Amino acid sequence: MNIRAYGIVTAAYWGQTITDGALHMLVLLHFYTLGFTPFQIALLFVLYELMGVVTNLWGGWIAARFGLNTTLYAGLGLQIVALALLSLLDPAWPVLWSVAYATALQGLAGIAKDLTKMSSKSAIKLIVADGAKGTLFKWVAILTGSKNAMKGAGFFLGGVLLATIGFRAGLLLLAAALVLILVGTLVSLPRGMGRAKAKPPMTALFAKSAAINRLSFARFFLFGARDIWFVVAVPIFLYEVAGWNFVQVSTFLAFWVIGYGVVQAIAPRLIRRTTAGLEAEVRAARFWILGLAFLPAALVVALAQIVPWPLLVDHTATTSAPIPAAGLAIAIGLGLFGAVFAVNSSLHSFLILAYAEAEAVAMDVGFYYMANAAGRLTGCLLSGLVYQWAGVVGALLAATAFLVVGWLASLALPRGAASVAATTS
Repeated sequence: MNIRAYGIVTAAYWGQTITDGALHMLVLLHFYTLGFTPFQIALLFVLYELMGVVTNLWGGWIAARFGLNTTLYAGLGLQIVALALLSLLDPAWPVLWSVAYATALQGLAGIAKDLTKMSSKSAIKLIVADGAKGTLFKWVAILTGSKNAMKGAGFFLGGVLLATIGFRAGLLLLAAALVLILVGTLVSLPRGMGRAKAKPPMTALFAKSAAINRLSFARFFLFGARDIWFVVAVPIFLYEVAGWNFVQVSTFLAFWVIGYGVVQAIAPRLIRRTTAGLEAEVRAARFWILGLAFLPAALVVALAQIVPWPLLVDHTATTSAPIPAAGLAIAIGLGLFGAVFAVNSSLHSFLILAYAEAEAVAMDVGFYYMANAAGRLTGCLLSGLVYQWAGVVGALLAATAFLVVGWLASLALPRGAASVAATTS
């Protein structure tokens, strides 16, 4: 185990993740104050998620040919550019121009985020000595869990920056901090990580094992389910109905993601592991996603006891006074959702590296995170659209439906080492 290389990769991933979370919150809250509708706000993130799909697919191929260092540096550099250029946004610009400009730079940030994530996750399989399964699960969980804690810190930071120094100054401060991280990574990281000995052809982008295809399909619905409520629906519901202010909304999302990251980091302790094959891990993946599917549906039932039905299904409905109990129900319900979601995500993050071939790890991981990004893209669009059409109830029920499909996909995952090697599509 190369602890120094692991620390460098983790620090780079942390830096990018904090700035990404802060950028998300800055854009979401800033444009809501400008009078954008939920669906219009969701559209601002469409290119961000779409670029994640493209980036993960091609980024893995690029990393296999040129090394993970190249894609990691590119991810950090593009994030700096996106932050700096977005700070030039002027409220006096015409609305159409502002939306186009912000959406384009969100797309650049999406490329940056997924290049960094794909590079960091792929590097772990190469850094962990011998790729030992128990050790691999542990270190992947720590990286993923700590990353999500940093994402939560970024959400909190974004809300604080908007409330204190403002949109433009906040973005420039984030860009300056990331410049320091990029310089440190450039001078410290070992060269040539993840470069394949034989240059893979473009046809290898889609030539995946059935195990990876099935896991990627399940991942699409897992992350789509989260973002259907997470991106637009719940933050705006908390602001409109529960009466929370910007700092309270960003603080809740921050603690949600931090708590999710903590559970993700300790997930290996909750899962019994098998010495040969993946019997226990795959069985656990099926169990935890089915349990997750019940939680958003249960939250709908709880909210219906507290909030008048029109406020739950119509975002334009107004209330004479905030309903604090609605915020409490959301906090408890989605707190439980986050804990169970974290175990699911950690299991998936381990399984993709267990299924991936060492020589093609960047391409396999890239393909898997392409499905992850496609799920986020779909969830992002549905978050604004469903909330605008059917309120927070629509968003939570749509998340439930996605999770049921993800569970059905998990039933097809191979469990033994031999079956993993043998199942090809």
